[in-house]
Amino acid sequence: MLRSFGADRRGVAAIEFALIAPVMILLYLGLAELTLAMMAERRASHAASVVADLVAQSSQMNATQMTDVFQVGDAILAPFPASTLKMRVSSVKADANAVPKVVWSRGDGMTALGAGATATAVPANLLASGDSVVMAEVSYTWDSPLKKTLPNALTFRQTFFLKPRKSPEVVWLG
Repeated sequence: MLRSFGADRRGVAAIEFALIAPVMILLYLGLAELTLAMMAERRASHAASVVADLVAQSSQMNATQMTDVFQVGDAILAPFPASTLKMRVSSVKADANAVPKVVWSRGDGMTALGAGATATAVPANLLASGDSVVMAEVSYTWDSPLKKTLPNALTFRQTFFLKPRKSPEVVWLG
């Protein structure tokens, strides 16, 4: 009887499937979560780029225009929720010693930088004396809907620097 039981191969495929299926399902879910995280990071990075680009294309900005720019940043994140997207746009100009100083700054979910403060996020030697740059910063916290392989929220941060295009400096019209 034991000999006939050991020779019976009818259930081998079902047992192999039962052993391999959980690993394959976990691998599939992990790849799906990783792909979603990469897409969210790309969207957040693109939002920072577009926000900086929109401001850099203008010679002057005001509160209404800045609100519109921030709304564009929110829209770029779709289909991901924009509730955890934080943005800040600053105009930075190098003083006579080529030290980058904040001229004006506005934030959406992020605290604006104080005018006259040294912009520490600006890379060394990016600006010569009198040069200006638009600095856009984005922080986005993404939480996986599956929570299988990425159970904790991930925060993506990106900073873009663009030179103003239509004028030497983007002026804030309060």
